[in-house]
Amino acid sequence: MSDDAPSMPAAERPALDGVVVLDLGQIYAGPYCTHLLHALGATVIKVEPFGGEPIRWRAAGDAAGPAFLLLNAGKEGMRLDLKGDRGRELFLRLVRQADVVVENFAPGTLERLGLGWDTLRAATPRLILASGRAYGDHPAARGLRGMDITVQAMTGVVSATGFPDGAPVKAGAAVVDFAAGAHLAAAVLAALFQRERTGTGQHVEVAMQDAILPALTSNIAGLLEAGCEFPERTGNRHGGLSVCPYNVYPAADGWVAVLCLRPRHWIDLCAAMGRDDLAVDPDLATAAGRAERMDQVDDALSAWTGALPRDEVVRRLQATDIPAAPVRALAEVIEDPVLRDRGMLTELGHGDRTSTVFGSPLQMGVASRRPGRPAPLLGEDTDKILRDRLGLDPGEIADLRDAGVV
Repeated sequence: MSDDAPSMPAAERPALDGVVVLDLGQIYAGPYCTHLLHALGATVIKVEPFGGEPIRWRAAGDAAGPAFLLLNAGKEGMRLDLKGDRGRELFLRLVRQADVVVENFAPGTLERLGLGWDTLRAATPRLILASGRAYGDHPAARGLRGMDITVQAMTGVVSATGFPDGAPVKAGAAVVDFAAGAHLAAAVLAALFQRERTGTGQHVEVAMQDAILPALTSNIAGLLEAGCEFPERTGNRHGGLSVCPYNVYPAADGWVAVLCLRPRHWIDLCAAMGRDDLAVDPDLATAAGRAERMDQVDDALSAWTGALPRDEVVRRLQATDIPAAPVRALAEVIEDPVLRDRGMLTELGHGDRTSTVFGSPLQMGVASRRPGRPAPLLGEDTDKILRDRLGLDPGEIADLRDAGVV
């Protein structure tokens, strides 16, 4: 590991304590990968071009936008021109002290900068280069450019989202970006583990399309079983149309999501609704039978839920261990006391204002880290990094700044 380990006992240190990550990530996939690595204890240095990475300025005004602040808390920030020889050499000097480089540029970008895998591993054979791609480094895909919505379109997510009689719809969340970022973090962890055995690093790659494809398991399974007659879109119903009830139902003041996966769930649901007639109906006794009669089941459940307040429906069903949840607006979600108690949403000072930041879903039993500082201002730690990591004196740093390198 590249950083000197602190003096605290090993059992109290985060899993990646001492690991140094150079973050060239942009938008969501790369920064989410390094967000997870930081939460596990890694030191993450975010290296940005002079204008900052694209998502920094997505909001109006001069301040960094909320999306940037959510994902980059805890990281150190450095501004560096990688297109020039001096900036490239500074980066390679940092690489020699690092364990991991994370990037999600278009294929070929690092090579055009003179920082391809061969160059990086020549600088330090122990380095792990983690690359996020839209469609991978396959020869047939290297010329394709893609981001979350285009990968959703290419992989069938858009086609599978929406109602049967409506147009295809993009998933509301950036599911592809974040699936890819999580998979890329897993690849980094595996490469670090393997390096402990081999002593050498490697280039790991995650394609966004590969990361999201397994999420369509229910949809693809339904297609494989039913063939061309299977509907492309199923709305809020189960993607494979094999589980019922499984839908979003109206309440008197909103909506609720309900599903019955086990036979007991169906019996308990009928009891909660006061519909013993449904519980003893032989046509509805099996999952297959209910799946064949989805309209009947959904109509019965909608009639019951629609007469009750949303939270009362959820309370009654959860009391009998039936999976049910309110359909909450985002304004409700970000105030959720459980999410805040678990550290998934935290406020940190950022310049002259307060920003909301994400914690980590990886809740480690022994040692975990929550963001201790807000996302860096553009180039905030440049001088410190050049001084402490590369040993440059103030005059050398000033010269680099005057030359437009940092």
